[in-house]
Amino acid sequence: MPHERLERGLKMNRTLFKRRTGVYPETFIGMEAVLLEREGAKKRSGRPAALNPAEQRLLTLEFWREYRTSAHLGDDWGIHETTVQRTVERVEAAMMASGQFRLPGKKALKEAENVFQMIAVDATETPCERPKKSNGAGTAAKKSVTL
Repeated sequence: MPHERLERGLKMNRTLFKRRTGVYPETFIGMEAVLLEREGAKKRSGRPAALNPAEQRLLTLEFWREYRTSAHLGDDWGIHETTVQRTVERVEAAMMASGQFRLPGKKALKEAENVFQMIAVDATETPCERPKKSNGAGTAAKKSVTL
């Protein structure tokens, strides 16, 4: 099934591909070179990845574009949600390390005088913060039965 998604995506015209993934096909191909270079630079082989580099790119772009949870993407791609998260993190790290896919820095954005060409949204999943139980001021006092 993942192969079908990739083939269907690659058969789209340029505009539809951009609308679906958020990047043009040329950028998608440029990302492939970065991921293949990362694969070649591995020192230890280990267990093979659940998805090939092209599928990893498409999965990551879907995560960025659609803001879906790792569980939903995992169901669609036939992999576990932690595998989705690890894949997205690895692809992000490879893209950042290449330097080809970085957003402009703070200075460049300020120089543009409030004319933004790109907007970055952090949509990573984070656990909900909950208060810790303690015996402090928030805990009700015990009643004494002594008179």
